[in-house]
Amino acid sequence: MASASILLSEEQFLCSICLDVFTDPVSTPCGHNYCNTCITHYWDSNDVCRCPLCQTIFCTRPDILVNTFISEMADQFKKSKQLNKTSSINQDPAEPDEVSCDVCTETKLKAFKSCLVCLISYCDTHLEPHQRVTVLKRHKLINPVKNLEDFICKEHDKPLELFCKTDQKCVCQFCTKSDHKLHQIVSLEEACEGKKAELGKTEAEVQQMIQERREKIQEVTHSVELGKKDADREMAYSGQVFTALISCIQRSQAELIDEIEEKQKTTEKQAEGFIKDLQQEITELKKRSYELKQLSHTEDHLHLLQNFPSTNTPPPTQVNVHKSSYVETVRTALKTLSQELEKKLRDAELRRIQQYAVDVTLDPDTASPYLILSEDGKQVGCGTVMKNLPNNKERFSEITRVLGKQSFSSGRFYYEVQVKGKTFWAVGVASESINRKRLIRSSPNQGFWSIGFFNGNEYRALTDPRVILPVKQKVQTVGVFVDYEEGLVSFHDVEARVHLYSFTGCTFTEKLYPIVNPDSIYGGRNSAPLIFSPINHTD
Repeated sequence: MASASILLSEEQFLCSICLDVFTDPVSTPCGHNYCNTCITHYWDSNDVCRCPLCQTIFCTRPDILVNTFISEMADQFKKSKQLNKTSSINQDPAEPDEVSCDVCTETKLKAFKSCLVCLISYCDTHLEPHQRVTVLKRHKLINPVKNLEDFICKEHDKPLELFCKTDQKCVCQFCTKSDHKLHQIVSLEEACEGKKAELGKTEAEVQQMIQERREKIQEVTHSVELGKKDADREMAYSGQVFTALISCIQRSQAELIDEIEEKQKTTEKQAEGFIKDLQQEITELKKRSYELKQLSHTEDHLHLLQNFPSTNTPPPTQVNVHKSSYVETVRTALKTLSQELEKKLRDAELRRIQQYAVDVTLDPDTASPYLILSEDGKQVGCGTVMKNLPNNKERFSEITRVLGKQSFSSGRFYYEVQVKGKTFWAVGVASESINRKRLIRSSPNQGFWSIGFFNGNEYRALTDPRVILPVKQKVQTVGVFVDYEEGLVSFHDVEARVHLYSFTGCTFTEKLYPIVNPDSIYGGRNSAPLIFSPINHTD
């Protein structure tokens, strides 16, 4: 009985706001008791004056007086009750960013739960009555939050305990009987389960987007790394090319200087010979002058007349020294230098793109049934009999084409095809989505970038319309170079070191494959195969 009375006394003398023994207890008009400070603070923090227990709303703020009887009984209860201070001491004080207990007066402890009925957050100690007192057990407790008013319906002052799926918003019990009367209402728990399922799906999509972006980052990083390698390679190679060109110019200059100096030496030697002859003539003329003077002063008339014929002056020596002209010499030297530089530049350009050489092997699964491939996949020719092969989606059906196994979707690549002995052929690159089952005209609009040789005498760029290429000598080996990002496909005569044609400004969005067409055999002609030859890097 004693324990029962103690329990009854404890329930009677606890303030339902601070959940502690009354301090200056006051009574509301509805008959409930609270600490004076607690009920005053509660009404100050709410727009409507109401009783925290029975929710009675007062039109005007009521006057409250201290309940002396409850006050005396509370004082006696305080004397008999020993609060467990140890548990309070052992709890952690609230950090600045944590929810603190609204009841603690000195050190604010970390809140353990928030009550949607009391609109107060409690530490573990002050929450104890909610776990023991029957009336308080019915209160709605949630994990501690700072803005408890956000969990209360603004219209009805009731906890938001339900969810309207029609309007997608949280509502209270009274909302379901007014604005949301005919709406689909579920519990917060059920609504959260549905939202969590949506969040799971969204999270999966977000993770997929993250993965895609990570892959894109890797792709971009890889592209930058390749670009840096290409830049380093180009700078190193351009340095070698310009060094060679400068050396060629210096050598030509030295040869021109030697030639000019040799001509000058020849002129000077010729002049020295002329000067020597003239000096000899001057000596002889001086001797004759002396004889003439002597003869003119003689008194011997007979002697003068007998010697006079021998005094005739000899004809003057013909001396012609021409100053050398170097205009033609310099012109010839510059022309020779220009030709040599052009040849070196063509060699340099070919060697530069040969750095991007790839090893191409033909894919038998794409070959037309008329084609004959070598075992190593490096040669292809056309037969006269159609082979019985599976008509898979990759295979060309209506024309003698075949793709390489290797595909390229970035960067640069180069390969060479030997076309010696053929009268018809086409080589280049093609996009992955080209039509392989119909006879279509090769052109960039159809996903082909290639050139061809026709009738043994005409080279064409397979554009629409075709472009005739001004090739001076028969091509033996074709070099194909592709810069994916630059949108460039260029063709070169490897032996002659001559650029044949370029597709520029292309926009590539798919994988590119090497493609060749050895064409059919015409009356025994064009039977030679196309051969993917190894790259011969010339120094």
